[in-house]
Amino acid sequence: MLPQKDNETLVRVGPGTTMGGLMRLYWIPFMASVDLEKDGQPQTVRLLGETLIAFRDSAGRVGLVDHICPHRGAPLAFGRNEDCGLRCVYHGWKFDVDGNVADMPAEPVRSRLKDRVKIKSYPCQERNGVVWTYMGDAPEDSRPPLPNLEWNLVPEENVVLTFRVQECNWLQALEGEIDSAHAPILHGRIDSGGSIDQWVAKRDLRPTFECMRQDFGMSIASRRVLDDDTLYWRVNQYVMPFYSMVPPQSNYPELSGHAWVPIDDENTLCIMFSYHPSEPMYEKSREIFLNGHRGRETGHASVNAYEDKGALVPYGRYITRYRRDTGYHFDHDLQQTTWFSGLPGLWVQDAACQSGVMRVYDRSREHLCTSDTGIAMTRRVLLEVAHAYEESGVKPERFADPDLYMVRAISMKLPREEAWADAGKLPMTARLGEGFGYEL
Repeated sequence: MLPQKDNETLVRVGPGTTMGGLMRLYWIPFMASVDLEKDGQPQTVRLLGETLIAFRDSAGRVGLVDHICPHRGAPLAFGRNEDCGLRCVYHGWKFDVDGNVADMPAEPVRSRLKDRVKIKSYPCQERNGVVWTYMGDAPEDSRPPLPNLEWNLVPEENVVLTFRVQECNWLQALEGEIDSAHAPILHGRIDSGGSIDQWVAKRDLRPTFECMRQDFGMSIASRRVLDDDTLYWRVNQYVMPFYSMVPPQSNYPELSGHAWVPIDDENTLCIMFSYHPSEPMYEKSREIFLNGHRGRETGHASVNAYEDKGALVPYGRYITRYRRDTGYHFDHDLQQTTWFSGLPGLWVQDAACQSGVMRVYDRSREHLCTSDTGIAMTRRVLLEVAHAYEESGVKPERFADPDLYMVRAISMKLPREEAWADAGKLPMTARLGEGFGYEL
């Protein structure tokens, strides 16, 4: 269990909070580049408890600014995105990507008011189809570079990226993915069909766990017995501040994981990535990820999963129909005949378990077991790092080193006497353009 005080520390991310302060040290991915069209509709977003407007101006620059016009409080979500600025439809005040006032139609020509008014703005960068922002207070010449995360560096044809909103705090979502004990159970079938039944992990449902603290975060290794001489190791990675990475395991192996970006204390932007490190993504996999499979969801939210909630709702385009108020489309009949969970696909199964009870679960009510070792240790690391920064200004070690984030999750079959940490040291280091580095 986790004391309520520590729970509050970990899940509260707004301005002035312990965890919010830590998160603001990092560049944060927050939107797909394709969803911001030049002079197109502004998008309401919410990050670390702050509601903002994202837009791409006439020159192609991305702005991330306050969602409220400072004149009379009108919503800039309805703003006219034109002539290199966002113009409020109420009285025509216009703002550029840096939050400066470019025009005040109702003011006298000689008025100095526009020189005194500025709205909040955050700098943005784009890389390989993802828009990033920095919400910290470091000046431009002192900000860290974008992190070198392999999924955001490989060629476009190697990766699939999807975005969705989940109704729980960021840590509940992240903990679900670094917990590999649940996968063959929650995602399993009770009939004999489908590739899930072929997962190696399904042969042993009582794994033993070993965890190793790393400069980047935490390696969580699960050990399963294959035979008298061979162990199967799956090493999930937690990478600061909110990334999780999952090892390959299918007949079409790829690396995958999430950025669990805090929208606020009770909602999370889930950026799912699947990629092959050295080859284009399998066309069959890409098709299934984006369109679902026989009416079911995969690890990615399919194009059929979304319900656009409109301009004023943060991430309105990324909200799905699989929510608490729709019961995640649970099907009791399928639970009796086919799917262990009765829930329609992998990510929906995870989201329902992570979010179905409440948006911020009271972790003091938990009864952790041995398979939760990685979760307990990750919480401990987060509390230690967050308090050190809040109380003493000590930043996480190497957090500004972009190559710290070049990490892979691994799944390896090893002789009993061989240590996973030794055998996996090189394969766990991402190397652009190189394959997995071991036999799958």
